[in-house]
Amino acid sequence: MTETIPTDWTPSTERARAWFESLRTRICDAFEAIEREAGSDAAFAFTPWQREHAGEPVANGAASGGASGGGGVQGLMKGKVFEKVGVNVSTVGGAFSPEFASTINGADPQNPAFTATGISLVAHMANPHVPAVHMNTRFLTTRKAWFGGGGDLNPPIPYDEDTAEFHAAFQAACDAHDPAYYPRFKAWADEYFYIPHRKVHRGVGGIFYDHLECGDADAFEANFAFTRAVGEAFLDVFPRIVRRRMGLGWSAEDKQQQLVWRGRYAEFNLVYDRGTLFGLKTGGNIDAILMSLPPEAVWA
Repeated sequence: MTETIPTDWTPSTERARAWFESLRTRICDAFEAIEREAGSDAAFAFTPWQREHAGEPVANGAASGGASGGGGVQGLMKGKVFEKVGVNVSTVGGAFSPEFASTINGADPQNPAFTATGISLVAHMANPHVPAVHMNTRFLTTRKAWFGGGGDLNPPIPYDEDTAEFHAAFQAACDAHDPAYYPRFKAWADEYFYIPHRKVHRGVGGIFYDHLECGDADAFEANFAFTRAVGEAFLDVFPRIVRRRMGLGWSAEDKQQQLVWRGRYAEFNLVYDRGTLFGLKTGGNIDAILMSLPPEAVWA
């Protein structure tokens, strides 16, 4: 599933988009394989969408209209193991509103143009022993260009073995590119995925990074390679964790614990998550943006 890409996107944006789409395909295939193992015929449904965008500048300053605002493909599956999982890829561009432009790296009210491409994934699991998970990677251009992203594990019932394996996968990806990355990006995730009004973290962490700037071709290649490594680390580790836990039995108390935890997850995504705000502020698809919300939650 590939959205129509305008001819005025930068070559770097196109390369990043192609990678995000290829990663999306492999992740969806891996998740569908797990459903087959559980005796389910669940599969992803893919829904293309186009951004409404008329007459605004794109990142290189050219005038655009209609489909030039880009769009994306929402992938959604509801199965026996994955109660609800969304894997979305979008590529959009245009101009930020003046007040929002002031909050974005490399943009301001006088220079509000942007492009953005990325993959975003959230999985809510049927079995409370299987952790929910979030992963996204993205490439943005304003007057600057940079990569960002990360992944974090969100278990209603934490297991030290799962937490250690998840972190080890991302540490290996980080260490292969810069030994300073993992401690820095782990700390960033711990700070970011925190619910101040609850005084709790959203899950057991992972990594979070942003503004890996691509001031020249070498920097782009290095940061693109790291971002690909993050995606590969996720695809390697998370299916293993799912298979380890998906056959465990659970009690009514376990399910209640999961539903209460999902309420905390929803609170974070609606109140604090920058990706949710970015999607809403840039004319993204509402259903794709809010696919991160759990299918069922309670507030005790």
